[in-house]
Amino acid sequence: MALVVFLRGMNVGGHRSFRPTALARQLQHLDAINIGAAGTFVIGKRIGRRQLRTEITSRIPFDAEIIICEGREIAGLLSHDYFVGYQARDNVVRFVSILSRRPEATSLPFSLPTRGSWLLRVLGRSGRFVFGVYRRDMKVIRYLGKLDEIFGVRATTRNWNTLTTITKVLNARTTG
Repeated sequence: MALVVFLRGMNVGGHRSFRPTALARQLQHLDAINIGAAGTFVIGKRIGRRQLRTEITSRIPFDAEIIICEGREIAGLLSHDYFVGYQARDNVVRFVSILSRRPEATSLPFSLPTRGSWLLRVLGRSGRFVFGVYRRDMKVIRYLGKLDEIFGVRATTRNWNTLTTITKVLNARTTG
Protein backbone atom coordinates (compact mmCIF):
# COMPACT_ATOMS: atom_id res chain seq x y z
CA MET A 1 0.00 0.00 0.00
CA ALA A 2 1.14 3.53 -0.75
CA LEU A 3 2.46 5.88 1.91
CA VAL A 4 1.38 9.49 2.35
CA VAL A 5 3.89 12.06 3.58
CA PHE A 6 2.99 15.35 5.26
CA LEU A 7 5.74 17.91 5.83
CA ARG A 8 5.04 20.37 8.60
CA GLY A 9 5.59 24.12 8.39
CA MET A 10 6.76 24.32 4.79
CA ASN A 11 6.04 27.27 2.50
CA VAL A 12 4.32 29.30 5.21
CA GLY A 13 4.72 33.04 4.82
CA GLY A 14 7.98 32.70 2.88
CA HIS A 15 9.62 30.82 5.75
CA ARG A 16 11.25 27.43 5.04
CA SER A 17 10.30 27.62 1.39
CA PHE A 18 10.95 24.86 -1.06
CA ARG A 19 9.45 23.52 -4.26
CA PRO A 20 7.39 20.40 -3.63
CA THR A 21 7.31 19.64 -7.36
CA ALA A 22 11.12 19.56 -7.43
CA LEU A 23 11.20 17.21 -4.42
CA ALA A 24 8.66 14.94 -6.13
CA ARG A 25 10.93 14.82 -9.21
CA GLN A 26 13.89 13.91 -6.99
CA LEU A 27 11.78 11.12 -5.47
CA GLN A 28 10.40 9.82 -8.75
CA HIS A 29 12.29 6.53 -8.19
CA LEU A 30 9.78 6.05 -5.35
CA ASP A 31 6.83 6.84 -7.63
CA ALA A 32 6.19 10.10 -5.74
CA ILE A 33 3.30 12.42 -6.56
CA ASN A 34 3.12 15.93 -5.15
CA ILE A 35 -0.25 17.14 -3.85
CA GLY A 36 -0.43 20.94 -3.53
CA ALA A 37 2.14 23.40 -2.24
CA ALA A 38 2.28 22.55 1.49
CA GLY A 39 4.50 19.47 1.29
CA THR A 40 2.12 16.55 0.80
CA PHE A 41 3.19 13.50 -1.22
CA VAL A 42 1.85 10.09 -2.18
CA ILE A 43 4.63 7.48 -2.43
CA GLY A 44 3.68 4.52 -4.61
CA LYS A 45 6.73 2.29 -4.27
CA ARG A 46 7.07 -0.01 -1.26
CA ILE A 47 9.62 1.47 1.11
CA GLY A 48 10.15 1.42 4.86
CA ARG A 49 9.21 4.55 6.78
CA ARG A 50 12.73 5.05 8.14
CA GLN A 51 14.26 4.80 4.67
CA LEU A 52 11.62 7.16 3.24
CA ARG A 53 12.31 9.68 6.00
CA THR A 54 16.04 9.50 5.14
CA GLU A 55 15.33 9.97 1.42
CA ILE A 56 13.29 13.11 2.15
CA THR A 57 15.55 14.72 4.77
CA SER A 58 18.58 14.31 2.52
CA ARG A 59 16.86 16.42 -0.14
CA ILE A 60 15.45 19.29 1.96
CA PRO A 61 17.88 22.10 2.92
CA PHE A 62 16.52 22.47 6.47
CA ASP A 63 15.19 20.30 9.27
CA ALA A 64 11.67 19.22 8.51
CA GLU A 65 9.05 17.52 10.60
CA ILE A 66 7.76 14.57 8.60
CA ILE A 67 4.55 12.69 9.34
CA ILE A 68 4.00 9.47 7.39
CA CYS A 69 0.70 7.59 7.12
CA GLU A 70 -0.42 4.56 5.17
CA GLY A 71 -2.62 5.37 2.22
CA ARG A 72 -5.40 3.15 3.54
CA GLU A 73 -5.59 5.32 6.69
CA ILE A 74 -6.32 8.36 4.52
CA ALA A 75 -8.72 6.53 2.21
CA GLY A 76 -10.66 5.25 5.22
CA LEU A 77 -11.26 8.79 6.47
CA LEU A 78 -13.44 9.66 3.50
CA SER A 79 -15.93 6.91 4.34
CA HIS A 80 -17.25 8.95 7.32
CA ASP A 81 -18.97 12.33 7.46
CA TYR A 82 -17.04 14.20 10.13
CA PHE A 83 -18.56 17.55 9.16
CA VAL A 84 -22.27 17.04 9.78
CA GLY A 85 -23.87 20.47 9.83
CA TYR A 86 -20.72 22.22 8.53
CA GLN A 87 -20.82 22.42 4.77
CA ALA A 88 -17.92 24.12 3.02
CA ARG A 89 -18.70 27.80 2.47
CA ASP A 90 -16.73 30.80 1.32
CA ASN A 91 -15.80 31.79 4.87
CA VAL A 92 -15.68 28.34 6.55
CA VAL A 93 -12.97 25.79 5.72
CA ARG A 94 -13.10 22.09 6.63
CA PHE A 95 -9.74 20.75 7.79
CA VAL A 96 -7.96 17.71 9.16
CA SER A 97 -4.90 17.90 11.38
CA ILE A 98 -2.60 14.89 11.19
CA LEU A 99 -0.99 14.21 14.55
CA SER A 100 2.53 12.78 14.76
CA ARG A 101 1.19 9.98 16.96
CA ARG A 102 -1.97 8.99 18.77
CA PRO A 103 -2.68 11.58 21.51
CA GLU A 104 -3.95 11.27 25.04
CA ALA A 105 -7.71 11.67 25.42
CA THR A 106 -8.96 15.21 24.95
CA SER A 107 -12.48 16.46 25.55
CA LEU A 108 -14.19 17.11 22.20
CA PRO A 109 -15.71 19.09 20.59
CA PHE A 110 -14.30 22.50 21.47
CA SER A 111 -13.99 25.96 19.96
CA LEU A 112 -11.25 28.57 19.96
CA PRO A 113 -11.27 31.20 21.18
CA THR A 114 -13.17 29.89 24.17
CA ARG A 115 -15.03 33.22 24.53
CA GLY A 116 -16.77 35.26 21.89
CA SER A 117 -17.23 34.26 18.29
CA TRP A 118 -15.42 31.04 17.33
CA LEU A 119 -12.67 31.03 14.72
CA LEU A 120 -11.77 27.33 14.95
CA ARG A 121 -13.95 24.38 15.96
CA VAL A 122 -12.54 20.93 16.56
CA LEU A 123 -15.41 18.55 15.89
CA GLY A 124 -13.86 15.14 16.49
CA ARG A 125 -10.93 12.77 16.25
CA SER A 126 -10.28 9.39 14.70
CA GLY A 127 -6.98 7.87 15.82
CA ARG A 128 -4.37 10.49 15.02
CA PHE A 129 -6.61 12.54 12.74
CA VAL A 130 -8.42 15.61 14.12
CA PHE A 131 -11.33 17.12 12.18
CA GLY A 132 -12.73 20.59 12.34
CA VAL A 133 -13.70 23.81 10.66
CA TYR A 134 -12.26 27.29 10.80
CA ARG A 135 -13.28 30.71 9.60
CA ARG A 136 -11.06 32.52 7.16
CA ASP A 137 -9.26 34.93 9.45
CA MET A 138 -5.60 35.79 10.00
CA LYS A 139 -5.85 34.77 13.68
CA VAL A 140 -6.71 31.15 12.81
CA ILE A 141 -3.06 30.17 12.26
CA ARG A 142 -2.41 30.92 15.94
CA TYR A 143 -5.29 28.66 17.00
CA LEU A 144 -4.17 25.86 14.70
CA GLY A 145 -0.76 26.12 16.38
CA LYS A 146 -2.42 25.54 19.76
CA LEU A 147 -3.51 22.06 18.66
CA ASP A 148 0.02 20.84 19.51
CA GLU A 149 -0.48 21.94 23.11
CA ILE A 150 -4.05 20.70 23.39
CA PHE A 151 -3.30 17.20 22.06
CA GLY A 152 0.23 16.98 23.45
CA VAL A 153 1.77 15.96 20.11
CA ARG A 154 2.90 17.74 16.95
CA ALA A 155 0.26 18.31 14.27
CA THR A 156 0.17 19.49 10.69
CA THR A 157 -3.04 20.69 9.09
CA ARG A 158 -4.47 20.30 5.60
CA ASN A 159 -7.67 21.41 3.93
CA TRP A 160 -10.19 18.55 3.64
CA ASN A 161 -9.98 18.97 -0.17
CA THR A 162 -6.33 17.85 0.01
CA LEU A 163 -7.41 14.56 1.63
CA THR A 164 -10.00 14.12 -1.12
CA THR A 165 -7.29 14.62 -3.74
CA ILE A 166 -4.96 12.15 -2.00
CA THR A 167 -7.74 9.54 -2.03
CA LYS A 168 -8.35 10.10 -5.75
CA VAL A 169 -4.64 9.54 -6.44
CA LEU A 170 -4.64 6.39 -4.28
CA ASN A 171 -7.74 5.05 -6.03
CA ALA A 172 -6.27 5.77 -9.48
CA ARG A 173 -3.18 3.76 -8.54
CA THR A 174 -5.17 0.72 -7.45
CA THR A 175 -7.47 0.76 -10.51
CA GLY A 176 -4.90 1.95 -13.04
